[in-house]
Amino acid sequence: MKPHVMGWDREAMDVKRVVDVFRVDPESVGNGTPVERFPDPELGTALIPAARYYSPEFMKLEWERVWTKVWLLGGRGDDLNEPGDYICTDIGKESVLIVRQADGSIRAFPNVCLHRGNRLRPEGRGNAESFQCMYHHWTYGLDGKLDHIPDLCTFHQGGPPGMTLTALPCVEWNSFVWFSLDPNVEPFEDFIDPLKRHLEPYHPERMAWKRDVTVEWDCNWKASVDAFSETYHVQGIHPQLKWYLDDVNVQIDCFGKHNRYLIPFAAVSPRVAMPSQIPPAIQEIMVHAGMDPAEYEGRVSDIRRDVQLFKREHGAAQGKDYSELNDEQLTDDYHYTIFPNVSVNVHSDDIMLFRQRPHATDPNKMYYDIWMFELVPEGEEWPERVRHQTFKHGDKSIGQVLDQDAFNLPTVQTGMKSDFYPGLWIGDQELRIRHFHKVLDDYIYADGKQPTDL
Repeated sequence: MKPHVMGWDREAMDVKRVVDVFRVDPESVGNGTPVERFPDPELGTALIPAARYYSPEFMKLEWERVWTKVWLLGGRGDDLNEPGDYICTDIGKESVLIVRQADGSIRAFPNVCLHRGNRLRPEGRGNAESFQCMYHHWTYGLDGKLDHIPDLCTFHQGGPPGMTLTALPCVEWNSFVWFSLDPNVEPFEDFIDPLKRHLEPYHPERMAWKRDVTVEWDCNWKASVDAFSETYHVQGIHPQLKWYLDDVNVQIDCFGKHNRYLIPFAAVSPRVAMPSQIPPAIQEIMVHAGMDPAEYEGRVSDIRRDVQLFKREHGAAQGKDYSELNDEQLTDDYHYTIFPNVSVNVHSDDIMLFRQRPHATDPNKMYYDIWMFELVPEGEEWPERVRHQTFKHGDKSIGQVLDQDAFNLPTVQTGMKSDFYPGLWIGDQELRIRHFHKVLDDYIYADGKQPTDL
């Protein structure tokens, strides 16, 4: 089945070859991840104003109308295995404690003592029988209730109303935990729709932590979301990936608040001539699947399909259950943006998830979380949880591809402030960026008012 790729005239693009990519029949996937192409939304061709990437006023609107109104990714459920296990995660000026309760449920609270505003825990994870403020030893139970106020008799007004931290909405879904700063947030089922059917077949609960890194980047959080929402930049920033994936025959879908693209992996970009030998990057894909590239007798153009067939045949013997995934998912990158700030590359054997968080005060900075998980074959020992690392841009390498993005984004942020740059000039290959900003506008201008200079 030939893909419909945004109606582009591929022969008129800067490509050397026109490639017809194998795609599974949408009617064959049953209850699995949908593969049919969604209709393109009518989003127009207007500029996306550059000021929204550096304006303090727009940053304030985002905080008031987006970050405090939506569901946000807090962490992994397997970091909350026992009662008292907690995750402390920061978002903007706020910090949130997500805690496993004695009955197995989870609860979330602002990470702030009601006495003098001290943070109860630093960002990270741990286990506690209670949360005692280090300042004056006000002590809270796992359920957020104040268990003890030293010298309570000296407070003539009594304890704070309710004697409890504010309960925040939180849920577990697909091995991850989510929270909201809005007590009246819409039901999570409505917010995440329709991605439950899309993502649950990957069974991330079978995947263990492989990497946990936070990097401070010198760019606005939206610049990072943009960078992971299109393959148009592969030819420029990531030329080595042209020997690993097809950056032209990409299916783009927008639905509700979220969007995705489907990228053929184990393929060679139509922007380069087909090589006579298997590129090293594709050899790695074959080896990871259990194939021997030295014994492969097919054409380079056939490898993607042959890897799919090999994994389908041998996966069970390797302890890998691919039964809920279609053939495309055995090689390809199904990449989703979960509004507002989660970019997730889902694959049959691993998940690469990027959480893009705003800086508390500076629209020109952000925090970039790299969470990677790898499928643990049935019968193998579950590996030890990796250590979280945090550093600033340039202190350490985060891998060739991400280093390339990290190097480029600060110059994008700087350039956007030019008086000669009014805004983003978006093409069809960047439809996901336009859709993302449309959803952002739906939140920020929900009152019907339109921006004047932002």
